[in-house]
Amino acid sequence: MTNYDVIKKLIGPIQPIGESNTDEIRYKNLQETILVVDKLLADIWNVSGDSERVEASIKKAGKTAKQFLQDIKDL
Repeated sequence: MTNYDVIKKLIGPIQPIGESNTDEIRYKNLQETILVVDKLLADIWNVSGDSERVEASIKKAGKTAKQFLQDIKDL
């Protein structure tokens, strides 16, 4: 089971189906999903600040994070 699978299983589905009771639950799941993604993006943003560091391993992580955020922006 991947990390994605675990999170999806913990939070639950987010796609509304047109049934009020189910959709209310899924809306709450959507809000929770957004909260998790927001926190993860903040973590990635923090790492992206290391893209100019001199230490190779830190710089590598920073560049990867920075590129990921740029790819999201380009979408």
